[in-house]
Amino acid sequence: MKKLLSFLFLGIALLLTACGGEESNENSDQPANDNSQGDKGTISIGMNNWAENVAVSNMWKIILEEKGYDVELTSVEKAFLYEALSAGDLDIGMEIWLPNTDQAYYDKYKDEIDWRDNWYEGTDLALVVPSYMEEINSIEDLKDHKEELDSQIVGIDAGASIMSLTEEVIDTYGLDFELASSSEPTMLTELQNNIENEEPIVVTLWKPHWAFAEMDLKILEDPENVYGDSENISYAARKGLEEDQPEVVQWFDDFELDDEQLGSLMATINKAESEEEGAQEWVNDHQDLIESWTK
Repeated sequence: MKKLLSFLFLGIALLLTACGGEESNENSDQPANDNSQGDKGTISIGMNNWAENVAVSNMWKIILEEKGYDVELTSVEKAFLYEALSAGDLDIGMEIWLPNTDQAYYDKYKDEIDWRDNWYEGTDLALVVPSYMEEINSIEDLKDHKEELDSQIVGIDAGASIMSLTEEVIDTYGLDFELASSSEPTMLTELQNNIENEEPIVVTLWKPHWAFAEMDLKILEDPENVYGDSENISYAARKGLEEDQPEVVQWFDDFELDDEQLGSLMATINKAESEEEGAQEWVNDHQDLIESWTK
């Protein structure tokens, strides 16, 4: 009986050893420093529907995934972006315009959000018309052309800061115009259609934007400076992200694009079959630049 029990215990021991060996062999197939997608955690980025924001958000999604992170891009309006960052529901907001456009949001959330470094310098907010509208060069000139423009300014998302500033422009200049909210893609489609037919149109637009490279446009002078002086674009993070993901925050702090680089990124994405495909093409062609941010 004792021999039988000994054989049984020996068999169980051998079986456990064999199973442990198989598991060990399976694990040994994995590299020690595997940076496959998602093993470093998830980064959530709030993306509002502006061309430069879509461009850099998709670019960073590819870069971070190649570095071993999972990335969630969430389409949001500006108001929700700040609310979500302050609540910790999003990690990063890519596009903060200061000291003018987003000043109201900064004042409201200045103690609840981690405001970080600039990545683009020298912006413009404006009313824009096609260059063939030769008699309109200033916002003041719109008064004399309201009939041909149907007394309408074509805008973007209702919650965007440029929309509230444009309402202020209408009041300041005494324009008998309606500001029509839509979306950036809808506004751009209407602008392109009117240009193809050489019809009059006035829209809200900003620099940086690929439209200035693709279409012959002019910015209307703003003598009252309602849209304010040139600004910078920075990013913001939720409180605590720097402690949770110091590597990512350092990369974003080092991130910087000039007008030519950002313009080429937006243009590549605009011509590609998809935003991600265009961003991937640009990333592939700019490895030295990306390495300078993520070294």
